[in-house]
Amino acid sequence: MKNAKQKLTYADVGDNYDTKDPIKKLAQDAAAQSGKNLAKHGFSEISDTRGESAYAWQQGSTLMATVIEGLGTKNIVADGMREITGKTYYDVIAHDTVATIVNDLTTVGAQPLTVHAYWAIEDNSWLADAKRMQDLIAGWKSACDIAGASWGGGETPTMKGIIVPGTCELGGSAVGIIKNNKHLITDTKLAPGDQIVLLKSNGINANGLSLARAIAKKLPKGYGTKLSDGTLYGNALLTKTNIYASLIQALIDNGISLHYIVNITGHGLRKIMRARQNYTYIVEKLFNPQEVFLFMQKHAGISDEEAYGTWNMGQDYALFLPERDIAEALRIIKRHKFHGLHAGYVEKGEKQLFIQPKKLTFKGVTLDLR
Repeated sequence: MKNAKQKLTYADVGDNYDTKDPIKKLAQDAAAQSGKNLAKHGFSEISDTRGESAYAWQQGSTLMATVIEGLGTKNIVADGMREITGKTYYDVIAHDTVATIVNDLTTVGAQPLTVHAYWAIEDNSWLADAKRMQDLIAGWKSACDIAGASWGGGETPTMKGIIVPGTCELGGSAVGIIKNNKHLITDTKLAPGDQIVLLKSNGINANGLSLARAIAKKLPKGYGTKLSDGTLYGNALLTKTNIYASLIQALIDNGISLHYIVNITGHGLRKIMRARQNYTYIVEKLFNPQEVFLFMQKHAGISDEEAYGTWNMGQDYALFLPERDIAEALRIIKRHKFHGLHAGYVEKGEKQLFIQPKKLTFKGVTLDLR
């Protein structure tokens, strides 16, 4: 490890949660005041979804949910890797953008209906690369099929002076349906005694890429640097993100009582404490992090606390459910070709997270945001 003076943290590369989170919280408070406007149309908001990954409202006997998300800077990794391998990787980039959107939507129990694209470019010259555009479109459509959603359209604004020349900002939104009110998932169902099941990630997904890219700049061969298993660093960063829409629906359809779901993205494993209640979360087991995480941690010179508070470190979703449902839930997860781990439990106490395998403790104050 490098000494503390040489370490490279997420805040160092421009994404400082201490600065961003208070602004997000201020925006959430302002947004909540607008909820009453739904009543003018005969609808009502599900206020418990305020601050969750997706927002839900009621239309008669039906619940609808919506979300908007962005990919971040993963496409810049694809651009760098194309110079090395000649591949565009934009099928992966499109897939991951849809996955980022849909995986947030399904945390409230919503089944995706439509996905909409937002591709902001500096000027139309970015669209002239036929191979990149073919891969982007094919990857987006394929991811929508995996999620069981219709690609409803999108927006491709030209933003000269805002978007860096030669790059693209990728994001989008989705709308989903919760057909049975009993299937709405919010933290109101979470209770002491609930068990934690973790789903294994494929890698870094779309979070923490600014730090991952900064690490590449410090390496003599950049993205072309080989990990200990022979994989190129850039290829490891461009592993496709899992899409969980069909799995969550299968768990619900098979009577699994999902009390809460957390998509482990920004804030790393601290996200496990996302619920409003002051509970203590005990994580007794973890999936081993993929090699790319150990590589990044080493070359950034950061502690386990920083790494597990930034990246998913091999853990994707946290599912909270009663112990009686654990065995069947794990069978369903395996049947859908994902990896699940009975990792821990929830108990009464101060809001904090104990990650026992790494001897880490995160206090609730480190995640002052839902």
